[in-house]
Amino acid sequence: MADPKGFLTTPRRTPERRPVDERVRDWHEVYTGQSLLPIVSAQAGRCMDCGIPFCHAACPLGNMIPDWNDLVFREDWAAACEHLHATNNFPEFTGRLCPAPCESACVLTINADPVTIKNVEVAIADRAWADGLAVPLPPERHTGRTVAVVGSGPAGLAAAQQLTRAGHTVTVYERDDRLGGLLRYGIPEFKMEKHHLDRRLCQMRAEGTRFRCGAEVGGDLDAHRVIAEHDAVLLAVGARAWRELPVPGRELTGIHQAMDYLTLANRVCEGDLASSPISAEGKDVVIVGGGDTGADCLGTVLRQQAASVVQLDINPLPGWDRPEHEPWPVYPRVFRISPAHEEARLLGRREHWDTAEHGCVPLPGPQGDIRVFSASTFRFEGDDDGHVASLHLVGVEPTGRRPRAGTERVVPAQLVLLALGFSGPEHDTGVVPQLGLELDARGRIARDDAFATTVEKVFVAGDAGRGQSLIVWAIAEGRSAAAAVDRALRGTTCLPAPIRPTDQPLVV
Repeated sequence: MADPKGFLTTPRRTPERRPVDERVRDWHEVYTGQSLLPIVSAQAGRCMDCGIPFCHAACPLGNMIPDWNDLVFREDWAAACEHLHATNNFPEFTGRLCPAPCESACVLTINADPVTIKNVEVAIADRAWADGLAVPLPPERHTGRTVAVVGSGPAGLAAAQQLTRAGHTVTVYERDDRLGGLLRYGIPEFKMEKHHLDRRLCQMRAEGTRFRCGAEVGGDLDAHRVIAEHDAVLLAVGARAWRELPVPGRELTGIHQAMDYLTLANRVCEGDLASSPISAEGKDVVIVGGGDTGADCLGTVLRQQAASVVQLDINPLPGWDRPEHEPWPVYPRVFRISPAHEEARLLGRREHWDTAEHGCVPLPGPQGDIRVFSASTFRFEGDDDGHVASLHLVGVEPTGRRPRAGTERVVPAQLVLLALGFSGPEHDTGVVPQLGLELDARGRIARDDAFATTVEKVFVAGDAGRGQSLIVWAIAEGRSAAAAVDRALRGTTCLPAPIRPTDQPLVV
């Protein structure tokens, strides 16, 4: 144990966020970054090095959390970097984007504040780059086998790096003009600046991984030809079949899928566009969906200077404390305030119209928060030009989600963003229909215990096989699928396989 009394003497402390009025005027990351380094060693010292570390059970990567907490406490950054990268290809991604189920499973969480595992992780990762410790690791010898990885999201990149380091010749095919998948065009810049992604790609190129952008397997590239030209093909195409909202008025202009909106905003940050053709500037905005994608839309809307914004969540308002039916160590549904929600509160982007003088009935929800819980959209109303003008919502019962009488509200909206999640990979276009891949009951690409599909030589990893999930699960899937591909090609493997295709998160 790093400090036997650390959890008693050192209170939990997290990195500072930049002032709201400063950060909403740019696209840089919310956190100050370097402000964490003077305190991270003491925070790592709060780890109790439990005999049974439940943080391991909550992390699909099997991160050696107590080990690198101890090393950070002792300020042995080189060893901490080695231990961290032993189980995670991209800790600077997960340290910024993962919701940290490991912290909910920390033993301290039983009656105190958990260790700041996520912040320690990103501090190690950033220190590794600053000290030149994240060096390329090319293979000592090549196997002569070739592998095609389709998709360059976190699952595809993790699998490609593992297979390249194992000695295979790996080519990553990406249909977009840049690499990264949703890491590039789905995650806003204020959550993760893209230079973190770019330097990992440079590392992978130095190791020997090949990349082809603008190459859609199942589109301009025939999938059968790709299979014929490689010894194995790993599909990591994600789950981009978004869910729709089939209500009256959906055909009105001004109603967009969240990912279309976020992609355009990211292209502005990449320099492709001077401004987004779908902008929230000066508009009343409604975000339908209460998840992480909705929060990403919220932060983007605020930076585009929307006049007002409301976020609708069909789920009931959660409490501040862990509910009894979600006991430790599972990840609980509690009321959380993301940086974007903090920004909306302090900027008052709801109050200016949510009053009688604007003809609106005040909406239910936490004081000052832009979220409305237990709310469902039942129709849109447009103006004379066919553009959305308002959204009609109704309150729903906590169970069964039946409409409640007398709860109808009209919310002004000139821009509506649908953030309702994804149901699986795209079924009607691309590689799935071209190869005739079988789908399971949930619309995911069917696979066996070795990540193999029903088509010979074709494997699947990430959201395409698991369904929409967290980045930490995508990386774990990529690592495990890489081990399965390596075993299929050579009869054995030394690559780690942290999860099985059937493993699930630690939930009730």
